[in-house]
Amino acid sequence: MHKFFKNLFLTGLVLGLSGCTYISNNHTFTTKNVDTKSVQAADTKVQRSKKRMEIATDMEKNVKIQTSFESTINSLATQMLENTKMQTNKPVLFTSFVRLDNFKKTSEFGRVYSESMINELSNRGFNVIDFRGQVNVSINDKGEYFITRDIKKLKKSIQDTYIVVGTYSRQYKKVILNARVIDNHSGRILSSSRSTYLHGLRNDCVIFKDCKAARKISIVEEK
Repeated sequence: MHKFFKNLFLTGLVLGLSGCTYISNNHTFTTKNVDTKSVQAADTKVQRSKKRMEIATDMEKNVKIQTSFESTINSLATQMLENTKMQTNKPVLFTSFVRLDNFKKTSEFGRVYSESMINELSNRGFNVIDFRGQVNVSINDKGEYFITRDIKKLKKSIQDTYIVVGTYSRQYKKVILNARVIDNHSGRILSSSRSTYLHGLRNDCVIFKDCKAARKISIVEEK
């Protein structure tokens, strides 16, 4: 009996080393039949995806999420330069950052971001132009002026340019900003950037200057 179990064990060991075979009425599977190349290819794909996720997480942590106005501007500008597909020194003009839910509305917040991006990207080599210059310099007793938003005082047309547009979305304790450079002829996006400004305020009306006025209490004579 002992010899019988010993022989059985040796037989199983031989089968295990040589590649076990399972036979059924409809299918035969052998461990030697496994396509090692496809397994390796699948593993390579998984490892590549993991690496990309690590890079994306690092990008999110160190570049795309910021906690101050200045660092958010730097984030947008840095990404814009890294992502650019422009192969020309063609002039670029900026528009105000607008609300994501209404492209015809902006705020001081949106205008300040646009002005700050003009400064940042101009200093980094973008060929930025300002289309708000009047045909003439206007002067009054309070100062001298050149830029304006009065359409009647602007030039009728400007040279062919690329256009930078931006949007912002107010969310709980943060603002998400997106910016892109667009070829106005083809609509092609030449560069883009995204950043999240974590201000941490429960009510961002302080930033957007749209807080409701304090409730007034009337004082009356008691009768």
